[in-house]
Amino acid sequence: MQQVPWLSVILPMHQGERWLAATLDSLVAQSDTGFECLVIDSSPDDATFRLAQSYADRLTLRTFRRPDLDNWRSKTNFGFQQARAEHVCMLHQDDSWLPGRSAAVRAWIADAPNLAAHLHPSFFVDRGGRRLGVWRCPLPDNGLPISQDLLITRLLVQNFVSVPSPTLRRDLFLAVGGIDESLWYTGDWDLYLKLARIGSFAYHPQILSCFRIHGDSLTMSGRQNLHEFEDQMLLVLRAHIDSAPVGLRETVLRKANASIRVNSSLAAAAGNMTNALFQVVGAIAGLRPWEVYEYLRDSRLAERVIPRLRADLAGGH
Repeated sequence: MQQVPWLSVILPMHQGERWLAATLDSLVAQSDTGFECLVIDSSPDDATFRLAQSYADRLTLRTFRRPDLDNWRSKTNFGFQQARAEHVCMLHQDDSWLPGRSAAVRAWIADAPNLAAHLHPSFFVDRGGRRLGVWRCPLPDNGLPISQDLLITRLLVQNFVSVPSPTLRRDLFLAVGGIDESLWYTGDWDLYLKLARIGSFAYHPQILSCFRIHGDSLTMSGRQNLHEFEDQMLLVLRAHIDSAPVGLRETVLRKANASIRVNSSLAAAAGNMTNALFQVVGAIAGLRPWEVYEYLRDSRLAERVIPRLRADLAGGH
């Protein structure tokens, strides 16, 4: 019988051959093996599928041609259903792992297998893989279970989790219904908030993955329909604001609404950063002084914007 993997890695693909080799090479390079990789490909041709299959001699690979699954949410949900391991990671076709990630994750799971999620920071990288900055979470990075109130109140302000960061318990993912497929931009944010309601998270200090910034990303695509872009964030906030402690709910709501206005302003800027900065200042002007500090801490605004500016200046989009 084939050995049951200790980890499943879900890779939703669509015409991903541009960066797929780098993504799969980062998995091949891991020193701690025994994990499986599920490639779910919806491409109209077989280029991505054939490239993925060429790694079958180097990875425990399961490949699925599913043109009927036309978005990353449906492919991810399908992958979790098919996964054989108790713990699962998501890895998009343009992102990658750093050496040592699998060994670190395996150790975390061994120490705390019942946590809903283990998180870590990621590097922002540009099209060519140049590191632009670090995407951190505003959480204690001691690897211990985080207070549910602290996690939820900060996560409601901004989704600060990069997609290649979390390792999730498969049973809890399925218990909360997986990713809401109607949320094309905020499906992962909604997922983390659903999991935070029923389980504990831990955050570890090691930077173990890369998140690629480029012009085809969902953030860039969101500029094309700003009303829908903002609605996606408002839907998640309204669905989960009741999970914030009653005494903090009002201030969390103010910071979260300011965060949504800032994100929308930045998306609308499309290169006009002077105009965007005026709108950002206006969005946070209504916050109290301590709320401004907390918003900047929880939103990681500088950490998110500076790498994108560097990518723009270098032609990274």
